[in-house]
Amino acid sequence: MPFPLPILEPMDRNTELSEFLRSRRARLSPGDAGVSVSNDSPRRVPGLRREELAQLAGVSTDYYTRLEQGRHLNVSETVLDAVARALQLNETERAYLFELTRPRPRRTVRRRPPRPQRVRPGVHALLRTLDGVSPAFVLGRRGDVLASNRLARALIIDFEALPYHERNMARFMFLDEAARSLWPEWETVAAEMVASLRLEAGRHPDDPRLTELVGELTIKSPEFRTWWADHDVREKTHGVKLYHHPVVGDMTLAYENVTVPGDPDQALCIYTVEPGSPSEAALRLLASWTATPSAGPSAPSSGPSAPSSEARPSRGPSSDRSP
Repeated sequence: MPFPLPILEPMDRNTELSEFLRSRRARLSPGDAGVSVSNDSPRRVPGLRREELAQLAGVSTDYYTRLEQGRHLNVSETVLDAVARALQLNETERAYLFELTRPRPRRTVRRRPPRPQRVRPGVHALLRTLDGVSPAFVLGRRGDVLASNRLARALIIDFEALPYHERNMARFMFLDEAARSLWPEWETVAAEMVASLRLEAGRHPDDPRLTELVGELTIKSPEFRTWWADHDVREKTHGVKLYHHPVVGDMTLAYENVTVPGDPDQALCIYTVEPGSPSEAALRLLASWTATPSAGPSAPSSGPSAPSSEARPSRGPSSDRSP
């Protein structure tokens, strides 16, 4: 059975706006912002004071205070741009700020749960084409693993052997001990996952299944709870990750996340290796191992293992995006 909902309400956008702005202001020191301070005046808050940030943004202290308190009625893009520059937000953080302040229509009826996401047959065919060459999978909303090829399941975990509601990358990363040995830089990878979920929460604040996932991870994982409170946001589009596979050893894999045409909430994640590198040799060994007919399916939460040669493409969770 799915974990019961410990958090019943969706994310409140005004509260999130307030906490996000405070967290960004707290990380910005006067020196980084070019603000001169007097040694005779003790500072009782980390980072910039509200009046200092307001001065940098060119707005009154009272106006910025109301904005930081979540009372952002009719705030203009010009002001948001000024605040974003003063806080030295990156592109993702700036987009997140605009998302939080974007007006949304009031609802008079209860919103229906989002439709289950499905992966098109053509994308399944692409995953099969990549099999034996590159680990690849499709992530949907909340980090749900909607589909994967055999090599990806051998590298990470056989998501298709798990119940539908457990086919989630964040859930595996925080609640399965095998994940901590799979990613040697687990803390970095896991913190990035939290920042990605926080970004998604800003885009889909009324998603009940995202609320459920965040609630479960907040209760069960102290690391998730700490990083969630940091209010960091991150858009993961490409990068490099280190893997330690129990069978083939260490690998350095580059990844690219490509939005699936026709569905902006699905991302095709493809891993590649440097030609002629030890990682390429290890990945080839893993590919040959997964192609062995005797390689049986992995058990749930047992860590990376070669899936059965009879495994078929996932149809995705019955509920409704990369590590």
